[in-house]
Amino acid sequence: MPRKLKEPVFDDDNPEWTKADFARATKFPEGVRLKDLKPSELARILPKRGPQKTPTKVPVSIRLSPEVVKHFKAKGRGWQSRIDDALRKIIKKAG
Repeated sequence: MPRKLKEPVFDDDNPEWTKADFARATKFPEGVRLKDLKPSELARILPKRGPQKTPTKVPVSIRLSPEVVKHFKAKGRGWQSRIDDALRKIIKKAG
């Protein structure tokens, strides 16, 4: 009896890479394999991040109802910022 193939899993927060994504990806020198590199060597090859701006938001953990998350995620990327905007509007009304 043949093995049942698993259905592919689609994750909107982690979409499949496009050709453009692969073109922007870091390329290792010819013959270099990631698993053979030591952390110090890897740090030398990979580009460094530039100066970071001061964070304007505070990271928190919050528990929301599934309906709220589904509503905001249904409108696409940036759902966390939309929740932040909605909460800001509530603050302005209350203030």
